[in-house]
Amino acid sequence: MSATTAGGGPAPNARRAAVLRRHPRHERRGEARLPAVVATLVAILLYLALPDALLVAPRYVLPGLELLLLVPLVAVNPHRMTRQNRLSRVLSLGLVALIGVSNLVALGLLVHRLVAGGVGDGGSLLVAALQVWATDIVVFGLAFWELDRGGPVMRTQLPRAELPLADFRFSQDENHDAVEEVADGSSRSCDWAPTLVDYLYVSVTNSTAFSPTDTMPLSTRAKVLMSVESIAALITSLLVIARAVGALQ
Repeated sequence: MSATTAGGGPAPNARRAAVLRRHPRHERRGEARLPAVVATLVAILLYLALPDALLVAPRYVLPGLELLLLVPLVAVNPHRMTRQNRLSRVLSLGLVALIGVSNLVALGLLVHRLVAGGVGDGGSLLVAALQVWATDIVVFGLAFWELDRGGPVMRTQLPRAELPLADFRFSQDENHDAVEEVADGSSRSCDWAPTLVDYLYVSVTNSTAFSPTDTMPLSTRAKVLMSVESIAALITSLLVIARAVGALQ
């Protein structure tokens, strides 16, 4: 018989157990597809809103190609991400790489126009810088999500003993010896696995603090990606936004 509180509701441990049973790794349910689709569409829309001078190609070429890559990925896993083959893996990594490279090129073009003095409208420049910075957060969050421990499908479908080596160490990965209400949510205790929101949080903190915070990179590729994101964010905040604010005065 389950424990109850004085008011007749389930005891705290029972409530925690109910939450833990809904975790994506339990019964191999897989991570929801919708958040990744929304994040990708946000990045595409941010690119479409950039000024013409910062576009890598004609405005609708890259977004159209990115949508073409996104459609078969949704078709393979329309609701929850439980299936993966070599083609879908290549397409998913290629989609993130395409968004990321185009955004870094847009940042380079923005910095070039600043240095060359080709942009006089500080307001539009500030908006463009914020668009590039926001896309930076989304695309690196997607990159971390795609790479860590083999990607979103492997993280929920494989036993832990068969997972590839981790690229990131989350606080849940080392909380098993903390107080009970913290330890119950750790990777060891409840089979916790990170989802897209966790990687977006890592991306936000890395692009604002310019360094890791509570989640540490473990692999060389994770360190390289976090370094690139930090440098891009630093350039945007210190050079681009500072110049734009100066132009507004």
